[in-house]
Amino acid sequence: MALEQKLRLKLAQRLVMTPSLQQAIKLLQLSRLELEETLAQEILENPVLDVEEAEDVAAPETEGSETDAAAAASETDTGETSRAEDTTEAGDGEDVLPTEEEAYGDIDVEAFFSDYLADHRPEGPSMAAADPGNGVPLENVISVAGGLADHLLWQLRMMDCDERTLAIATYIVGNLDEDGFLHVSDEEIFAATAAAPEEIEKALATVRALDPPGVVARSLQECLVMQLDLLVAVADDDEERELLTRARHVVAEHWDELLHQRWEKLATVCGCEVGELKSLVEVIHRLEPKPGGVFHQEQNQYIEPDVHIRKVDDEYTIHLNDDGLPKLRINSRYARMLEGAPLDPQVAGYLREKMRSAVWLMKSIDQRQRTIYKVAMSIVTYQRNFLDHGIEHLKPMVLRQVAEDIGMHESTISRVVSNKYMYTPRGLFPMKYFFHSGVDSARGENVSSLVVKERIRKLVEAEDPSRPLSDSKIMRMLQREGIRLARRTVAKYREEMAIPSSDKRKKVF
Repeated sequence: MALEQKLRLKLAQRLVMTPSLQQAIKLLQLSRLELEETLAQEILENPVLDVEEAEDVAAPETEGSETDAAAAASETDTGETSRAEDTTEAGDGEDVLPTEEEAYGDIDVEAFFSDYLADHRPEGPSMAAADPGNGVPLENVISVAGGLADHLLWQLRMMDCDERTLAIATYIVGNLDEDGFLHVSDEEIFAATAAAPEEIEKALATVRALDPPGVVARSLQECLVMQLDLLVAVADDDEERELLTRARHVVAEHWDELLHQRWEKLATVCGCEVGELKSLVEVIHRLEPKPGGVFHQEQNQYIEPDVHIRKVDDEYTIHLNDDGLPKLRINSRYARMLEGAPLDPQVAGYLREKMRSAVWLMKSIDQRQRTIYKVAMSIVTYQRNFLDHGIEHLKPMVLRQVAEDIGMHESTISRVVSNKYMYTPRGLFPMKYFFHSGVDSARGENVSSLVVKERIRKLVEAEDPSRPLSDSKIMRMLQREGIRLARRTVAKYREEMAIPSSDKRKKVF
């Protein structure tokens, strides 16, 4: 069979993700902080981009503005003159900075400042550093408190223990979680330190003797037993010691009954009445289930909303938060270079490419802001009752509804609401908060799953602690209110809200 080459024409449509389109999609899903970092990086990498300062608005106009240059570059490469002019409208007329010779004439600037520094150089150490009025040097200020590991290592260094024990104990401390629990076995400690079993036991005992009590336990039961052992050892009188010993016996020997609140069975094995268990349970409740919790270094996370919703004269207005975002424009110097005398082909090609990239970036940012505004407007229109009356009037809403409302694809809406926040008269919410499924009701309309969760939470808060509501009971109560819900759905919503089951919520004492 002979092989031959042929040329054929074929017309087809396909989606091509150009670098510019990828950049636009990336900008769309960035949070405010990420967008600020991205724009700062683009300004550093692209010499054609400038940041418009407040005083630049009143600057006199000069010939050869940035707008004309951007339009010329766009027209040469893409044929979209008018769109480039619309995008780069702001920022015309940047003044040309004078050169050093123009500013200072014949003055030898370097020699001038060298003489000045020689005449004003202080003798000895800086007085600013020694002045008490300047406060403590910043390098000597501790900005963040130490965590659990730092607290334990500090105690270890203060102890008189051999280097081998200190090394093994340091490894153990390094493997504690933030609550103070140890999640590595003796075999893993041996594999990492090559320590003998007796050396591991010695190191474990050394760390467990440190503050806070209960650290280095491998389970909650072991943690509570360790704390009770210490309390028994330091008890002031025999009555208190007896009570603590009985509490230790309950935790160590009857943990399963205690965990599942099987009070009748626990009273039987302890040889007492159910009411007599109250004092033991109170002792156990005073123990610390997370001994390392006091050292958690949690810091407040400050969120700047992307959209502000305000109510003015019974109407809601939408304002995009542009505070902190740089106002980009095209550098007039490079614009005049492209319009002026012929340049080296490589230089001209480089400038046109950077000009095209700058224009596209500004268009992408403008399109991003417009899309966020459209999505926010659609949310406000659909959730008007929520903004007026609260969460009980929140409607179920999906991405498809907003996509159809503003004429965009669902994936675009998903990118818009990702990592964005909306400040409303009802508080600060992620934009994703308003998108959730619905539950059928007897009235023939869907009820938001968030509304159902809020109703479940209120039912649990109002229940009798000695007779908590089961999932089946909650399901029947909701059905009487017209909300059709299965028992397993009630359990699912309850777990999502971190509400324990009825047997764990039951309080006998």
